[in-house]
Amino acid sequence: MRTRIACLGDSLTRAQFSVDYLNLLGRRHPSGDVRLARFGVNGDFAHNLLQRIDAVVTDPPDVITVLIGTNDARASLAGYPVEQAMKRKNLPERPSAGWFQQCLGAVVARLRAETDARIGLLSLPVLGQQLDGAAAQASRAYSRMIGEVAAANEVACLPLHERQVEEVRRADPPPVPYREATAAATVGVLVQHAVLRRSLDTISRRRGLVLTTDHIHQNSRGASLIAEVIDAGLLTRSV
Repeated sequence: MRTRIACLGDSLTRAQFSVDYLNLLGRRHPSGDVRLARFGVNGDFAHNLLQRIDAVVTDPPDVITVLIGTNDARASLAGYPVEQAMKRKNLPERPSAGWFQQCLGAVVARLRAETDARIGLLSLPVLGQQLDGAAAQASRAYSRMIGEVAAANEVACLPLHERQVEEVRRADPPPVPYREATAAATVGVLVQHAVLRRSLDTISRRRGLVLTTDHIHQNSRGASLIAEVIDAGLLTRSV
């Protein structure tokens, strides 16, 4: 029996600038065993995801994964263009930890009330690769909040952050400082990938990055860990 999976999130799920973890997840199962639906929008905050839940609950899947919060965590960092993001994403208030938890909790409440799906919230990918840096600490703090929301709503919390921390420690990479991904930098990655035909992994390697192309968007190694924790946490015993 085919398992229908809806993957909710931001640009990491949209996969224009990241290696496509949905593709990697599908390849972990025999053809036809899973059907994946993508609900990823670039730049989304938890608030934005809450506004588009109707598209998911209208045709409820068997499994729902939620990977959201990277942009909320980034907004807590010095130097992040908060005012621009609020205007671009039509945010009614300034991003904050409390508002993130409130919005994510509302997302889960609707999914639980209006579907019978198995639901998994993923903790966040590591921001940057200096584990003691402000960016990585922000992704860790927001991952803890995700765990609290999952526990309060009795849904699974899938340990992506923890697995990525392990991977970074194992790799022991050079201490490349975190840089906030500007629009120009993101377009630069797209040009290298689409025009110069460089793979995202090549771009990542040239920059000395282990899991990402730009400290945020995932290379094959990072995306594989997303697929791995989804598979282990929600699918292994059910497909």
